[in-house]
This record gives sequence, C-alpha cells and structure tokens, in this order.
Amino acid sequence: MTSVVGAVEGSRVWSHPALGLHAVVDASGAARLGGTDQDWAQLVPLVEVTATGHGRLWSGERFIETAIGERMTYRDHETVRDGSRERTTIRLADPMTGLAAEVTLESGIGSGFLRSRVRLVNEGVEPVRLESVTTLTLGGISSSDAEDGLDGLTLHWADNDWLAECRWRQADFRDQVVSLTRSAHGHEGRGCFERYSQGSWSTGRHLPVGALTDRDGGVWLWQIESSAGWRFETGEREGAAYVALFGPDDAHHQWHQLLAPGEEFHTVPAVLVRAESGGLDTAFATLTDYRRGIRRDHPDHRALPVIYNDYMNTLMGDPTTERLLPLVEAAASAGAEVFVIDAGWYDDDAQGWWDSVGAWEAAPNRFPGGIQEVLDAIRKHDMTPGLWLEPEVVGVRSPLADTLPPEAFFRRGGLRVTEHGRHHLDLRHPAARAHLDEVVDRLVGEWGVGYLKLDYNINIGPGTENGSESAGAGLLGHHRAHLDWMAGLLDRHPRLVLENCGSGGLRMDYAQLAVAQIQSTSDQQDPLRYPPIAASAGTAAAPEQAAVWAYPQPDQSPDEIAFTLTGALLGRIHLSGFLNRMDDERFDLVRSALSVYKDIRAEIAAAHPFWPLGLPGWDDEWIAHGLRGARSTYVTVWRRESDGAVDCALAIPHLRGALADPVVLYPPTGDAGVEWDAAEGRLTVTLPRAGTAVLVRLTTGRS
Repeated sequence: MTSVVGAVEGSRVWSHPALGLHAVVDASGAARLGGTDQDWAQLVPLVEVTATGHGRLWSGERFIETAIGERMTYRDHETVRDGSRERTTIRLADPMTGLAAEVTLESGIGSGFLRSRVRLVNEGVEPVRLESVTTLTLGGISSSDAEDGLDGLTLHWADNDWLAECRWRQADFRDQVVSLTRSAHGHEGRGCFERYSQGSWSTGRHLPVGALTDRDGGVWLWQIESSAGWRFETGEREGAAYVALFGPDDAHHQWHQLLAPGEEFHTVPAVLVRAESGGLDTAFATLTDYRRGIRRDHPDHRALPVIYNDYMNTLMGDPTTERLLPLVEAAASAGAEVFVIDAGWYDDDAQGWWDSVGAWEAAPNRFPGGIQEVLDAIRKHDMTPGLWLEPEVVGVRSPLADTLPPEAFFRRGGLRVTEHGRHHLDLRHPAARAHLDEVVDRLVGEWGVGYLKLDYNINIGPGTENGSESAGAGLLGHHRAHLDWMAGLLDRHPRLVLENCGSGGLRMDYAQLAVAQIQSTSDQQDPLRYPPIAASAGTAAAPEQAAVWAYPQPDQSPDEIAFTLTGALLGRIHLSGFLNRMDDERFDLVRSALSVYKDIRAEIAAAHPFWPLGLPGWDDEWIAHGLRGARSTYVTVWRRESDGAVDCALAIPHLRGALADPVVLYPPTGDAGVEWDAAEGRLTVTLPRAGTAVLVRLTTGRS
C-alpha cells in the first residue's frame, strides 16, 4: 500500500520503519499517525475522545473528528527498550477539559506489528463524562494502482455465531464506503463501515479482527483485545481510508465513565499488523507470532496433549461412573493424555441442573463411589483429569443465589439481572471471588484436577450498574477482574490448564487467550459443517490454542471417522465419541490419527497458518488450510460435496521452486492422490469420494 504524498512534514516524534509509520506533530501541535511524506489532512488525531458536552465536529455515525481529539496537543514523549520490545509513550493534553492522554505504542524490534493502549487522566478541575475513546487510529491508507486510491482496497471481516464461527467475508472498500464527490459538498460522508460486539459474548456477532488489503498483496490487519465491548470502524477521509479501533462506547455498549479530577481510565489494548506483500497469509503469520508473544507462558503451549472430552455427540451432559469408566479406558488406549468430564457431574436435581448450578459439588447419585473413583481411574491410565465449570453464573434455584450478598451479582436499575435461568457474579466483589477461589482450590488442590474447561453460556447484556456506574463500565470492570482471577488461579496452580469456552467460540478474544491456554472453537455437532470453522480457526487463535472437536462413532464408516479426525490434526484435538463400542478397524483409525498428531505437534507450536484456497466460505465444496513449519509444511484438505471435480489444485507459493516430497499422513489406508508441481508451487490433491479429508506433509529438499 502507498500513501498520498502531500503536506509539509512536521516534527517527527516516533518512527516504525518496518511498518512505514511515523507519529508527527503538525503545525497546530496535534499528533497524528501516518506514513512517510504523508498528506496529514488525511489523518486522524492520535487519540479521539467523545465526552458529554464535547462531541464531534462533524455529526454522523463516525467516532472520529472529535472536538477533544482535535484540541489534544503534544506535550512530550519517551521511548524505552525492554529486550526485543520497544515502547514509546506520547503525551498529549486538552487545555479545555484538562484531559491528559498517554498513548503507549509497543512493537518488536524490526517486527510488523504495533500494539497500542491509551491512558486518560483528568488533570482539570471539573469531572469529564467519557463516552468513547480510541485505542488506535490510522489514516492515509490507499492503493497505488487506481486513480481513486480506494478503488483498489478490499475490506475483510469475520461474522461469528453459535455453531458458525469464523466466517470470513470480503467486499470492495467502495461497495461499503461509497464515493460521494467530496469536492461538491466540502465534507466527507457521515457514515462508515463498522463492526462491534453486543453484550458479554465478545464474539457472539463478529470476531474483533479485520483487515484492508490492496491488489499488490499489501495488508493492514487489526485485532482488539476485549471481552467487555469493542468496535472498529473504517471509512474515507480526504481521499484515503482510515481505521479507528475502540473498546466499549456509550452508543453501542452503554459504556460511559465519569472521570473526577485526578482519576484515570485505561483503554483495552489493540494491535495493528502491516504486511507489504504476501496478503492475509503473511499478515496472519505476524499476528500469530504477536499472539504468542503477549500470552502468559505455560507448558501446555509446548506439550499440546491430546484431550478427550465426554460431551460432544457422546454423553452430552449426562455423565455417571458407569458410563465414564469404559470411556476412560478406551480414551487411554487410543492415546489421549487428558480426560475431561464435561457438564452434568454436579447434577443431582430432578428438575435439571441448568438453573441450579453454583456450588460445584459432585452428585452422589451419579457417582455412588464418589467422583474420586473416576478421577483416580483417569490418573491410573496416565491421563490428567479435567472438569467442566461455568464459574461466572449461579442458577436462580441455587442456594448461593440467596447466601451471597446482592452486590456480588450483576444488577441493573437496582434489580438483579436474570438470563436463561441464571444470575451473573461480579468478580470485583470479594465474596464472589472468594467463593470461586474456594471451588477451584478444592477441585485442583484436593481433588487433583489438572484441567478446567471454563464455559460461558449466557449473554448477560450490557453489564452491571454498581452504584452510579454505567452498565458498560460495570462489564469492563468485571471483565478485568475475571482476567485477574484466572491469572490468580495459575499463580497458585502453575500447571493447571484453563480452556476458554463461550458456548463454543462466542468469547474468542485475546484478552481471554492471553491468560487461558486453549480456546474452544465451536459447539458444531455436524462433522460436515465443521471444516470451514476448523480451517479458519487460525485467524482467531494461535493453532496450538485452537481446539477442534473430533467425534468418531462406532456406527460411522471409515471415511466418516477419518473425516472428523483429520480436521483436528493441525490444532488441538478435542476427541470425543463412544470409542469403547468401536470395532478394531475403526478404533485403529482413531489410534493412528493420534499417533500422527503426536509426531507433528512439536512443529504446530511454532508454525504459521495459511490458506491455499483462500479463507473458506461456509458452503465451499473444497476447503484447505495449512501450517508452515520450520521443517515441513502441512496441509489439510476436505472435500464435502459429491458433485464436481475429484481433483483440487492448491497454491503454496512459499514452496515454489522447491523439490518437495508430498506424503499423505492421514488417513493411512485412504485412496487420496497427491502431486507436487515445483515450478508452479502447486499441490494437486485427488479425493475420489465426497465426505473425505486428508492431511498431507510436504518436506522440502534442494531447489
């Protein structure tokens, strides 16, 4: 991508050569972010703020061009190097309100990413009621291969839903932001393209990730790290595109915050990735490395144990000792290393467990010999025992709904919030946190559980009003307390593994995944519907954190068993199914899949995702995704429909010119064909039958 050349350059206070970005103070004293020789009229202020009584200079749907943002002037800046990271803090101030802003720009030396956070402090004498604050702004984005620099841009975003996660879409920028002949009106349009979260499922509608690409393979890719409200917008400013990234705001999340003199507010983090060429594959590779760099270190990220979970298409929340023990034995024999008892282990209620949860005690009727009998059996088979837990909720029929103080729950308008038979704990309250600490310390410290699947199955809405705070501010406060609670668990139990699950992938963000080790990608039960989710999971999570269900069944054909298993082999395996009822042929297919996984998993932990057919569509017949490792390249290919060709050609440009030896790793007895064209960098895969899949490894030799 190129930027329009224009106005006189001001004083440069920060530079990032790898991104081609600079922060410059213009003649008015405002700080703006842009490229070399940038036309500064195209840029937006480094921080945009709306506050009650201080709105925008041009009214509409956009949350840029704010009065406070235009008044913010440069104070000073400082740069600190910490190993391979560099942090620059740029300080600004608004003389009218007394608001002071500290913008922290963090990057790796020579890397292609920029992480930003903003701290606002009220240094004035009157309170300021904040309504929106940007975490990161960038303007001046255009394409060099068209007369209108916006004609060459493509916009990318991902829709998300229960059972239908990571559905990437794209459109020409001009299809979403139409040309309005600014010269005839003297103003930009009032609209923009925006995506945002709603309520407490941060990815219940969309992923907090988006991108702009040009025809030359240049990319701007961004990610917002929040479970408590986020929004991004992009539009036109002076003939170029801009991007603005936000946490929660008043218009979309009922967030506002009153800053009294001396008080401060911190935005959620966001990251911007730049790739000069290589398209989305290159940009997501950089984002994957960035994600690995910000998360809490944990041995699970390197070990990648195989996880068996009894829920999906198997016990479905109805575990007992009698049902579990045969599954424990079969899972261990297949090669599983963790065994998770999913929902229902606490249920001894004739009316059902959904609206009675909260105490998290084992149900005697389900485990006549005690749940320790099953946990001990798991350990005796050399597997780590795990349990399902939904910590943030308390059922309306639970005794805890009456024994915990009212302030320990989400409330709005003075009333306790109820959603789908549950109340919601506010983890800022010491009684709520003490209750959950006691639960986890009992399960882990006394019962010996080493894996907790932390689920979250309700959208509680905009949040909680604790006193005079807004609902959105309450949700943000709880969100930060929730992250701190999870970090505290890992401080006390360093080898404990936490899985982040939100009814599948409805809270799939890197606020959570910087703390939790594993992310559930979906609750999708149809194996034919899972491939586009599994293939796109690397856009939402690092491959070694993206758990994909594989649920082979004794009544499935060998093709069907191989199909569901293959989809999980380039991420984290969440194995399920009645393995104990399988014949030898089907069980051997399971065992061989896990054996292949254990052979390659060390490379998964450092590999980069790519998509030889592009990011998949929901109904695509052929779907493919790959991992580019240090020694080998791995590609999973699915064929879902019966009509059409039996061959599929996949572009693998990073191997063009290399002598690669393509080998089918799984399934071991299939009739797939593979052929490598080094000159074209093309892998042709033949799958004679629909409903089949294959994992291929390409090991390169000399060029």
